[in-house]
Amino acid sequence: MKISLYQKLAFSIFIIFSLICTLVLSWSQQLDQVSQHQAEQKLHLELAEHLVSDNPLLKQGVYDYKALENLFHTLMLLGPAFEFYFVDPSGEILTYSAKPGKVKRKRINLSPVLQLIENAENMPIYGDDPRNFDKLKIFSAAPVYSAPTNISQNDNGKLQGYLYVIIGGEVYDTVFSRIKSNDTLLITASWLLAALVFLFIILLLLLRYFTKPIKQLAKEITLIQEANFDLQKVALSQWPKHKSNEVHMLGDSLNTIVRLIHQQINLLEQNDNQRRELLTHLSHDLRTPLASLQGYLEILTLKKTDLSEEQQQEYLAITLNNCKQLKHLIDQIFELAHLESGRVSVNNELFNLGELVYDVVAKFALKAEKSKVELIIKPKVCDFKTLCDIAKLERVLSNLIENALRHTPENGSITINVFSKDTKLTIQVCDTGSGIKAEEINYIFDARYRASNAVGNKKQHGGLGLAISKRLLHILNSDIKVQSEFGQGTQFEFSIRQAI
Repeated sequence: MKISLYQKLAFSIFIIFSLICTLVLSWSQQLDQVSQHQAEQKLHLELAEHLVSDNPLLKQGVYDYKALENLFHTLMLLGPAFEFYFVDPSGEILTYSAKPGKVKRKRINLSPVLQLIENAENMPIYGDDPRNFDKLKIFSAAPVYSAPTNISQNDNGKLQGYLYVIIGGEVYDTVFSRIKSNDTLLITASWLLAALVFLFIILLLLLRYFTKPIKQLAKEITLIQEANFDLQKVALSQWPKHKSNEVHMLGDSLNTIVRLIHQQINLLEQNDNQRRELLTHLSHDLRTPLASLQGYLEILTLKKTDLSEEQQQEYLAITLNNCKQLKHLIDQIFELAHLESGRVSVNNELFNLGELVYDVVAKFALKAEKSKVELIIKPKVCDFKTLCDIAKLERVLSNLIENALRHTPENGSITINVFSKDTKLTIQVCDTGSGIKAEEINYIFDARYRASNAVGNKKQHGGLGLAISKRLLHILNSDIKVQSEFGQGTQFEFSIRQAI
């Protein structure tokens, strides 16, 4: 049987409270008994002394023990709560008034007797109970001397023994215990039981109130696990944000963690879908040049003697072009995989940004001229210092200019703007090409995504240039922005640190 936290706490606290109540009750009864004994002993402290001084039989010394026994018997009838004993100076019991077999001790320890007679401050003082070997009793005691022989010298006479009076004797204990068991004990037990039941009910209500959020939290965690952290299948509870309530804080933190896990799972699923789509596209892009390459090589191999030299050169040129395309695609795949591995180092150095821009533009000058596209740098005097990784920045500029050339028709232009803004150097690559649809702008940096402006484009490319550029800029602690209007052109913009 599964025991909940609420049941464990309720049972534990009830047991602890019961033990505490038992200890407190026992301690209070003991304290009450000690206080009662102290009061009774103080009240009857001089009882034995008065009996010795007022009774002629004891005042003149004890010589007739039978008469003393009768005296004790009479005194016990008058005071049933007292027991009277006469002991000699060594503690041996000489006479008493009790039924045969009641007195079990033959002697008592005189140390408590002497302590009471000489110094009666630290009461209660307990002495031996002649009727029981294991019990101690409060008592009153007084010495008994024989008649003095020389009155002028204040002679008290010879010590004959001690009058030893037990306060609250066996008869008193029997009657008191019966009354106590029949009345007080029953009332006390009833009140104690009622208090325990009442407190137990209060504890159950309090514990239920305090553990209810924990139970709800545990139930919610179970539902979340069963739903595999899918928030579409389970609704999260709204926990109050109380800084003084740890359970509510825990519930609110759990909601945050679950939402984060849900986002991460969705992101992993998206990445997995993108990787599958990427593999599908890459396999197609790899198969196409490979199939063409294989076909022309088979023709050159099988029909070499039947082909003219011009045909052979044409087939070889096509084969070489397919090899270049295949190599370019494979290089881009490895480059993107390397960038996404997280093991790319950044080698910052101080250089002139204008010189780098002119070098990159010069690399595409021939291709732009062939495509009848004008390359423009603004300002022409581009003298800006920057601290950056020159190789990665050169790769970003090359990818953006190459992408602009691919989508810019004849008689179009590509402008590279460089300007300083807020201790940053901003670089813009603007073209007058086909542009991008608004709903496609958020996806153009995904690997292998082909926008509608690329459909039907006969210029071969790997499709990974923008994804590589975005990843490179992320490594350089920068981000790329794009503004485009379909049919009007596109502008890519990013910023790097300016060196002062």
